[in-house]
Amino acid sequence: MSQLTKQPETQNGKQENPKRKTTPRQIAALVCVVLLVGMYIGAFIVACLDLGDSGRLFAGCLVATIGMPILLWLLIWSIELMKKRRDDNRPPQDTDAGIGAE
Repeated sequence: MSQLTKQPETQNGKQENPKRKTTPRQIAALVCVVLLVGMYIGAFIVACLDLGDSGRLFAGCLVATIGMPILLWLLIWSIELMKKRRDDNRPPQDTDAGIGAE
């Protein structure tokens, strides 16, 4: 039988989750979700109050629902590509320069 490792328990008897590092990808995705939800709420309010141009705002929400995640993915992909190219173009650092180099 395999033994499972237990996570530390709190005073309430519940298991606590170890802290996870929030990545820039997660932050960007959360910002995208917040922007989309804000736009949906704004479109709903404009439609309910009949302030005009609610049809155009709804169409904009539909376009943004598809376009924002795609643009976010392209942005993240291009940043990772630039980082990779920057790291590939860096000359290798000689960490053992002074030790035994005779």
